[in-house]
Amino acid sequence: MSQPVVRYQKNFGLLIAFLAIVTILYVASVVLARSTITNHVESEFYNRKTDVFDATIKPFNDFLYNGIPELSYYQGFLDSAQARQFADQTLRKNPFVEEVVFYDVNITNSKLVNRGVRYRDNLLFHPKSIISFALDSAYRLIINSNFREQLDPFGGDFNNMAIKFFDYIAKVDESTTLTEDEIYRVFYSLSPGKIGYLNIPRINDLLLYKTLLVNDSLPEAYFEQDMFMFQINPQKLKLSNTQPRYYEKVMITPLTDPAAMEETPYYATELPLPGALSDFKIKFESSREFVSKEVYRWLIPVVVGLSFLYLVLLSIIYLIYRNISNNGRLYRLQYDFINNLTHEFKTPVSVIKIAGNNIKSAQHVSEQERQMYGRILDQEADKLNNLMNKLLSFAQIENKSIRYKGEWINLHDFCDEMFSACRIKYHDIKLTYRVEVTDEMYTDPVLLTSVFQNLVDNAYKYSDLNNKVIDISVVEAKKHFTLIFKDEGIGIAKTELKNIFKKFYRIKNQYNQGGSIGLGLAFCKEITEFMGGEIRVESVLGEGTTFTLTFPK
Repeated sequence: MSQPVVRYQKNFGLLIAFLAIVTILYVASVVLARSTITNHVESEFYNRKTDVFDATIKPFNDFLYNGIPELSYYQGFLDSAQARQFADQTLRKNPFVEEVVFYDVNITNSKLVNRGVRYRDNLLFHPKSIISFALDSAYRLIINSNFREQLDPFGGDFNNMAIKFFDYIAKVDESTTLTEDEIYRVFYSLSPGKIGYLNIPRINDLLLYKTLLVNDSLPEAYFEQDMFMFQINPQKLKLSNTQPRYYEKVMITPLTDPAAMEETPYYATELPLPGALSDFKIKFESSREFVSKEVYRWLIPVVVGLSFLYLVLLSIIYLIYRNISNNGRLYRLQYDFINNLTHEFKTPVSVIKIAGNNIKSAQHVSEQERQMYGRILDQEADKLNNLMNKLLSFAQIENKSIRYKGEWINLHDFCDEMFSACRIKYHDIKLTYRVEVTDEMYTDPVLLTSVFQNLVDNAYKYSDLNNKVIDISVVEAKKHFTLIFKDEGIGIAKTELKNIFKKFYRIKNQYNQGGSIGLGLAFCKEITEFMGGEIRVESVLGEGTTFTLTFPK
């Protein structure tokens, strides 16, 4: 008769679907994160250039709006020594200034002077002297004042500044106030590579110049005025790459750079420079590999976070799977337990019932029959009683409701009683033992007896019919007692050793076909640990098994 198949419904399909959904979401999240971060890095590449731009032209702006106006402190009366000092400081402090030209100007209504810019035939903007300052390769100051013999390279800028100044004088009246906008419009001259600056006179001086301009009958007069021209080289600006994560190369190049057409980088953007720097631009370049490093610098923490979340979800899936598997195994064990328990109860009950029916139906029971039936009833009742006691004790241990009734016992006497009982119970067993202890052991003798009986029963049951051999050793160490049960039975496979102490677990072999509830070794482990001890097992398949129990003194 074939054994019915025991099935436990396992929803592995839902777990697989959940795993697939979680994996798809994880992959989609990583892809989406990479796309989002790539777009963010590309956007930052084009947006962060203003930071670099501002940091790069900051020294130039400081020079333009703070350094040059320092000339106004001289009130328009610089001599050659003061001009030299100012030019020397300016050239050394601002590397992008290549040359400073100082114009010592006279504003006059004289008709005898011809050199300069004359306005309405009444007023002349006359360069009394022109001195240029520059640094050589050794950073020594070079002074050149031979512009009378040479053509002034800034002559056009000088003339434009003079005309602009006279046009402003023509509009001056007593209500005029110099606004910041008028200062930059009239007294500054900005063109590619050049900055011109005319020292700002007082309002009274401006009104006096206008008087000379509109009245040609006044006597000759001369007024001091200073003008500077600064030659600017934008390529000497110190580049400040404040965003090295986004820009691999930052350079200042001409607006029309022929080299730019030769090779186009993967990422490139630019910003034109303003004012006197307007012939040049700041160019920003990055290769694909450089930008990818920044993308991965952002992406790796995100992927780590997503991976951690993914692993958490996988752990949950695994725990659900393990729970389902454990429930299935437990269901099988419980089924086997009920099946085997029924068999264990059914056999002695059937024997008792048969013996009772025989006694009941017999008209006369001889003394021999009465003793036989009495022995049968007594044995089967003991089996039922032992089974019930084992189940009750195991339940009490698991529920922590059993009491530990410890007392001092003499192990020699205890073992003698146990071995005598074993020989009576198993007349065909080959039992050898040695007890090498001197101290008494504090323990619960009832519980220790249960462990002895279970281990001996287990060794007897799982040994060949003609080889019921068990050797028991009880030895004493400094801090503990050791009990060793060694048999020559069928042994246990290594793969089964981790399971034999689990309740309801039974090893499938020919010795277990008669039924077993799978509580014997689990019962031994629970009792041993309840008494503060430890149980270990070693086994070789086909050679035998050794159980070692250790109890503290």
